[in-house]
Amino acid sequence: MSLTLPAGVVLPVTASALVLTQQPGDGDNGGQGEDFGKSSPVGFLVLILFLIAVALLVRSMTKHLKRVPASFDEEPAEEKAAEESAEAGEKDEAAEKPVKDSSATKADS
Repeated sequence: MSLTLPAGVVLPVTASALVLTQQPGDGDNGGQGEDFGKSSPVGFLVLILFLIAVALLVRSMTKHLKRVPASFDEEPAEEKAAEESAEAGEKDEAAEKPVKDSSATKADS
């Protein structure tokens, strides 16, 4: 697919493109003199400060990421089973004591 302009539009488009792309002829190069593209010492200082800030942020983020667990999923089944058995053992011991006491009283009677 090609773009074709009608003959009445080609001349104004071409003329406006030529006008917009011209450099000013009065000696002003649009700010592009001999100092164009050179940075000042203040700019260099700002750049150095930004680099230091980035280095400190990376260091801080690394410390924080080391504290993050490998996974946010639930605990592995082995650890969960061990905790449940330990809790069940504590409950069983607590439940067994009154049962032993009641059976001892029955034997005494």
